[in-house]
Amino acid sequence: MQSPLRRQLVLLERRGSFRLLFLATLESGLGTWMATIALTADVTARTNSPWWVSALFIVTFLPSIVVGLLLGPLVDRLSRKRLVIAADLVRLLVFVLLAVSGSALEILALAAVAGVANSFFQPAVLAGVPNLVDEEELVHGTSLLQATSWAATAIGPVIGGMLVSLSGPHLVYWINAATFLASALLLLRIPARLLQSEQAITRGHWRDLADGFAAFRHSLALLTVHVAFSFAMIEAGLINVSEIFLAEHALHRGAFGYGLLWTATGIGLVIGSLISGELLEHRDVRTLYPLVFLVWAAGVLGAGVSPNIWVAAIAMVLSGFGNGVAFPLTVVIVQRATTDAVRGRAFTVIISAHNAVLGVAMLVAGALTGAVGPRWVYVAGAASLLAGGITAAGFLRAPQTQAALTREQAA
Repeated sequence: MQSPLRRQLVLLERRGSFRLLFLATLESGLGTWMATIALTADVTARTNSPWWVSALFIVTFLPSIVVGLLLGPLVDRLSRKRLVIAADLVRLLVFVLLAVSGSALEILALAAVAGVANSFFQPAVLAGVPNLVDEEELVHGTSLLQATSWAATAIGPVIGGMLVSLSGPHLVYWINAATFLASALLLLRIPARLLQSEQAITRGHWRDLADGFAAFRHSLALLTVHVAFSFAMIEAGLINVSEIFLAEHALHRGAFGYGLLWTATGIGLVIGSLISGELLEHRDVRTLYPLVFLVWAAGVLGAGVSPNIWVAAIAMVLSGFGNGVAFPLTVVIVQRATTDAVRGRAFTVIISAHNAVLGVAMLVAGALTGAVGPRWVYVAGAASLLAGGITAAGFLRAPQTQAALTREQAA
């Protein structure tokens, strides 16, 4: 029997278009996570305010809420290939302009434009993956693609932290612009039909939009991941804002410590993503899905109470592992519970709803970090994940939810 890693390597060998998507994701992801550290450090240096850091994270995902609520049908109605290439080119321009920006306000405005491009890129890619691989390869293909993103998360932040410490953020901005150019060139080589088996026939924009929301009313599997993962987004909002303050103020390790925590999380994410397919093959998703929330919560709590940056980094590996398993499972459930004609809308809806929760959590995090300090914010994040695991277990134990999961996964 082949190991999970061997299966994924075989998948890369056999599926040339999937391999191109893999490489494009790896290149652009590496630059993006380097730039995440640079942007955060840049805004912090200019303002020294958790409120500005909150605002930075908010403007990067707030556009996805608008896209999910108003423009989701475009992901199914337009060419997904053109959408992802256009998104790369827009983000390339954004980071060229960031390299010559002069104020924190300009950084926020440009980050918002990049957020619009991200809002179309991510659901288009996730919706297209089931068309690039066979059904029996879907779990491993999704987990490998996610592991690619997490690998960038592991490597990019520590490189970004070192570069920012040595030369400031602008070099990182130029590097990120180059990765988006490389990604666009790779995506050009993927045939459009392999990202989209059928384009939705419009019944009118607003009816198309309503169909995306209706998928969640009619699918208990979609409803389960929607509600349970919302608690994970609360944790993400709290930790994303407070993490730099944990590294700099509580653990006293500056930009290097911040990058190290991101890298530790990324290592756990890569490991979790790589084995998520194997775990799902041998375990019932109704048992596995709630448990990974508990592992995730244990890691966040451990980081919050750590005495130094190295213990915190080990705890964040555990946190990343839980996240690395939970996220691909969430994506696969959505992919299997929808048809290609509505799948893009389903992803825009769930991404927009989760990002709305994320935005509220980030707003709270800015005030909470200033009031009680980053350690207590981590404790609150762990509690939210625990609530998510309990919620998932409750939903998945319901007889009607179990029946729906069985039907949808078989389909």
